[in-house]
Amino acid sequence: MSGGIGAGEGLAGTRVLVTGASGRIGRVTTALLNDCGARVTALSANEEPALEAERVLVGDTRSEADVADALQEVEAVVHLAALAHRDIDTPYNVYTTNVVSTFNVLAQAGAAGIRRAVVASSINAYGVPMNHHEVTPAYYPLDSDIPVDIDDWYSLSKYNDEQTARMAWRHWGIDVVSLRFPYVNDADAIRQHSERLTADPAVGVREGWSYLDSRDAARALALGITAEFTGAHRLFIAADSTCVPYPTADLLNAFAADTPKTKAFIGREVPIDLSAVRALLGFRAEHEIEVAEMPLPPHLA
Repeated sequence: MSGGIGAGEGLAGTRVLVTGASGRIGRVTTALLNDCGARVTALSANEEPALEAERVLVGDTRSEADVADALQEVEAVVHLAALAHRDIDTPYNVYTTNVVSTFNVLAQAGAAGIRRAVVASSINAYGVPMNHHEVTPAYYPLDSDIPVDIDDWYSLSKYNDEQTARMAWRHWGIDVVSLRFPYVNDADAIRQHSERLTADPAVGVREGWSYLDSRDAARALALGITAEFTGAHRLFIAADSTCVPYPTADLLNAFAADTPKTKAFIGREVPIDLSAVRALLGFRAEHEIEVAEMPLPPHLA
């Protein structure tokens, strides 16, 4: 599979459950799958009449009954339901909501004989972005083997979700890919994000100034359903270039001078190893914001 192959190939008639269907990524993913001819069951915590799906359900992904109902006749699962930030609720609620939801969905899907699931993990699964200590990544570019340093409950929940995916594969044989999404939003919000990090690039060092358009996130999730693979995989994913105008090498020299670099970076190349998501899913981002490269101003270094 190559980056030029459409995400919709092989989806026509496939029965897909999308959890968290009314969320930022969920709405776009549900619409894409529907457009590709998939028979979508959309499960959301809230009423969302505008969702484009064959079945639209309101339920809680922590509920065994709600998930069992949503999984009826389903052939593949896209699991997006989560509390998507450390500070969105209490530590207890953020952690338990995320890990119980993921366990419940993957365990029931696996036990039902469903062969494929795609899970929204996070760049935070390696722990450094939300860490309140003065830490940087162990090395650049970030990759799936990078050491984990977690000190917050949201990052812990995403790391444990990836372990749940591996358990589900080992126990039931359900193949799972967990996508470590960076900042994901629509193009206008990404441009605003770019402006913030352009003014203060130090803020973005732990995430490698990475981002992904919601349309590309949805396409990657669709590819996760149809790609040929076995096992449980965790994959970093991002646009090819950073969201800031400065050369990546200059940024890393300024804000992570003591952190090892295992390769040279060209231009605004994102300091994340995307070779695994290319190889497994054939994914390459198609929607990047236009940013004119310029030198890093001395006052920002």
